[in-house]
Amino acid sequence: MANEMLKRCDGMTVRPERNTAQNIREGAAKLFFERGYDATTLRQVASSAGLKVGSLYNHIDSKEHLLQQIMGGIIDDLLERVQDAVAAAKGGDSVDLLQAALAEHITFHAERAQEVFIGNAELRSLPQDARELVIKKRTDYELFLEKLVAEAGNDDLADIIDAKIHVYSFVAQATHIAGWFKQGGRYSLNDIVRIYTRLALRELKVVDADERVGPIGGRL
Repeated sequence: MANEMLKRCDGMTVRPERNTAQNIREGAAKLFFERGYDATTLRQVASSAGLKVGSLYNHIDSKEHLLQQIMGGIIDDLLERVQDAVAAAKGGDSVDLLQAALAEHITFHAERAQEVFIGNAELRSLPQDARELVIKKRTDYELFLEKLVAEAGNDDLADIIDAKIHVYSFVAQATHIAGWFKQGGRYSLNDIVRIYTRLALRELKVVDADERVGPIGGRL
């Protein structure tokens, strides 16, 4: 089975073709996070994916294009996961839907911390047209969350001051989590998700926020 999944080429491991693009993005994200975008070469990216530099250009046009793929892809993945979480919570009230979105939003930022960091730190490295595309994706995602926040307010289940500003708060908190959370620390990821979800619902003055979220580390 291993021989079917991997092959050797000039001493480098070559992954199956269907996974090559993903391998390139994952390897590049790790390098950009550890070395910085400017200090990372395409030769290093190719090596991390088990490719020669020439083969890399079968999948990307340039290093800037690769950065755009990573930054756009992370937002696409985030939106898909949050939408799936909301769909799974259908049948609940509007706070249930918002809670599902917030929990997945926080989980994603903790699990994909390197890409989240790149998405915030390297936006300026993109050319203007690519930067505008990434910003539009971010805006569309924030609008999705805003709608959920507004619906909870419209149903009189939350006290909404300004849906957009509340979403900015939730996004900033999750970005902060991506910068410091490590598995094996004081709290598990599940606890962190519950803590920050509870904080968000309390911010919106959801009266039964603590009961909805459940216990944290054995405490309610």
